[in-house]
Amino acid sequence: MKLLSFSNSLGPWQPVLGRLWMVLLGLFALYVPSFIHLSNTLWQSENQAHGPIILMVVLYLIWEKRTYFLTQPQHEKASVWGWLLFIGGLSFYIVGRSQDIVVLDIGSLIPVLGGVLLITYGISAIRTFWFPLFFLLFMIPIPGSVMDVLTLPMKIAVSYVAEQILYWFDYPIARSGVVIQIGQYQLLVADACAGMHTLLSLEALGLLYLNIVRHDSLFRNLTLATLIIPISFTANVIRVIVLILVTYYFGDATGQGFIHGFAGMLLFVVALALIISVDSALQYFVTHRNKRVQAIGHKQ
Repeated sequence: MKLLSFSNSLGPWQPVLGRLWMVLLGLFALYVPSFIHLSNTLWQSENQAHGPIILMVVLYLIWEKRTYFLTQPQHEKASVWGWLLFIGGLSFYIVGRSQDIVVLDIGSLIPVLGGVLLITYGISAIRTFWFPLFFLLFMIPIPGSVMDVLTLPMKIAVSYVAEQILYWFDYPIARSGVVIQIGQYQLLVADACAGMHTLLSLEALGLLYLNIVRHDSLFRNLTLATLIIPISFTANVIRVIVLILVTYYFGDATGQGFIHGFAGMLLFVVALALIISVDSALQYFVTHRNKRVQAIGHKQ
């Protein structure tokens, strides 16, 4: 009786789950152990702390479009490309899981999910869920050797700009590489403060914002997507300047204590504020341009 009651409570989802329960069970068995492993290792580090947030956002984006599975019929003929994608992703998973290569282990989730969608619902499912699949890229940990090569130029650039701004305001500041000397204090601009991990997290934030607002103007979307990179860089510079000034005025213990963690939250607040400000400016420009075009049309 309890099983029958539970089945009836599923309502319109009963036929969907009846078709896909084996797929969902397989995905659960494959990737839950991987996520548990990440939660006990990489996701505990500051550089990869965005991983579980990305996963929750992806799950929410899929849940938001859940009615697709109720309205779209399942394909009777499975896609050959879907099977190739699924098998390729499964091969990456096997290699990554057995050899402890996290990039392949977690990265395989994208082709596996894409293959499942193609096999079961066809290309329309890829069009519907393309952004959640794309957004999973930000959850894949980049190998440390690659990240080190990419991070150093980023840290040097942020350190240089922060030094120049504070020097312009007559602060006693000097820099050697990524080491900043201000007054009696010496600070090392670490990866977490101005590295590629932070830039990627801010890129994810900006693209998520674009997906949520869904502007009709192609110009507005492309311009804002392009400006996300300098916005992210600017937010990084502001974070470093805040930490330098806190250390200068309140001491090294304060700068490396609670304020250091708070500056990380401030980084995302500043980035989001800059994105919204730039978007508002673009909205004004697009609206003003459209009014001018309409006015010229009326005159003609």
